[in-house]
Amino acid sequence: MIDFDVVTLSRLQFALTALYHFLFVPLTLGLSMILLIMESVYVMTGREIWKRMTKFWGVLFGINFAMGVATGITMEFQFGTNWAYYAHYVGDIFGAPLAIEGLLAFFLESTFVGLFFFGWAKLSKIAHLIVTALVALGSSLSALWILIANGWMQHPVGAHFNYRTMRMEMSSFSEVLFNPVAQAKFVHTIAAGYVMGSIFVLSISAWYLLRGRNVAFAKRSMAVAASFGLACSISVVVLGDESGYLDGENQKMKVASIEAEWDTAAPPASFTVFGFPDVAARKTHAEIKIPWLLGLIATRSIDQPVLGINDLVARARARIVSGIEAYSAMQLLRASGEAPDPAVLQRFEANQSDLGYALLLLRFVESPTSATPGQIDAAAWSTVPNVPVLFWCFRLMVGLGLFFIALFATAFYLATRHRFDRHRWFLNVAFFSLPLPWIAIEVGWIVAEYGRQPWVVDGVLPTFLGVSRTSAGNVWASLAGFVVFYSALAIVDAYLLVRTIRRGPDGLGYSP
Repeated sequence: MIDFDVVTLSRLQFALTALYHFLFVPLTLGLSMILLIMESVYVMTGREIWKRMTKFWGVLFGINFAMGVATGITMEFQFGTNWAYYAHYVGDIFGAPLAIEGLLAFFLESTFVGLFFFGWAKLSKIAHLIVTALVALGSSLSALWILIANGWMQHPVGAHFNYRTMRMEMSSFSEVLFNPVAQAKFVHTIAAGYVMGSIFVLSISAWYLLRGRNVAFAKRSMAVAASFGLACSISVVVLGDESGYLDGENQKMKVASIEAEWDTAAPPASFTVFGFPDVAARKTHAEIKIPWLLGLIATRSIDQPVLGINDLVARARARIVSGIEAYSAMQLLRASGEAPDPAVLQRFEANQSDLGYALLLLRFVESPTSATPGQIDAAAWSTVPNVPVLFWCFRLMVGLGLFFIALFATAFYLATRHRFDRHRWFLNVAFFSLPLPWIAIEVGWIVAEYGRQPWVVDGVLPTFLGVSRTSAGNVWASLAGFVVFYSALAIVDAYLLVRTIRRGPDGLGYSP
């Protein structure tokens, strides 16, 4: 039975708000680039239909953008309300990209969104196209800085722990900025957003063709979505492979849990397509495997093993023991004042990288230095995330990704032959595929974030230590408030989108 304590409730609240916010972010990214493509065609050809297409899809972009802003601001407030110790412990690093995102990307994007909507009659074609390009750039920059912050949580680099202040401090901004995990997450997320935008345009256009409405408008929109979406859906798979390799290098427990790989896989490691993870027995039943594939994804080789959960728990146990040494030395250093014992300082520095593992023991004992072997073993096993959730979410994400490639490839083929309206089966498939990219992206974020548990910053700060000192009742109240507020926003958003789509381009004064 789930214990709804402050930690669990705070995690649940942040998960709900983050997942809800992420309903809007990828669509903003995708539609902003599609608007740029459509307006570029309008500027090059001068054909009025492309201008009307840009305006119509721009209205849907604007509704989605407004909802994204409203949900994003409230989400960031939680770092101060629900995760105060986290903000104190790593705010020196985590706060920098968030501040830049707010000051640069957010204001750049918001400013030019206004010019996009109100500048059609006041700006030249080229000037308005530049505005649209800056909207797309602002959307991407906003995602970049958020993912730099998130990438640091997944793979903390460019920072060190100061035992005097008991905080993480930045030592190299360039390392934080060019963190390979952050860069891989950025390009993968951007490409996923482009896929979502393309399927959104493809699905709504298919709905118009099924009803024989706005045929010229819908065919051109589908052609843009088909070609752009095909390129981006292939990119998602390629860039996802890069993320898998980096996880294999830096987050081995995440990879082992995604694979439900309990024992170390001898090279060349096989990829488990299907199976039933059994946490109690620490075994996966009815496995169906593809030879060599996991080795190629996780290590890009066929001669290196992929570590299993059991061996990784043993490694965690060793790091906890080393972390206890660091914790003990840190206590002595803090008690010594301004004149630390060089031998103690040397002992601390030798084990400092494992200090976070010692902090896992605070869940089981008041001081890590007094932990028993049983408590150390329990802390080591706490480094294993929820294996069944990761296993199935990852396979759902990959399956949908492959479906998107097939969908866009079919759409591209039909677009080159101008046969969209002759294949109603495809139009129905395209229309009913509308919710699938949201499912794929949400489960992708579950894999990325749930797979990092029990860490809020991987290997540095356990999640249970990051929460604010507040009561469960307060968190219940704020959680209920968020559920009510976000439900109201969801109803308003759905109403505005559906109304605009039903009115169609005709509502903007265009009837082909």
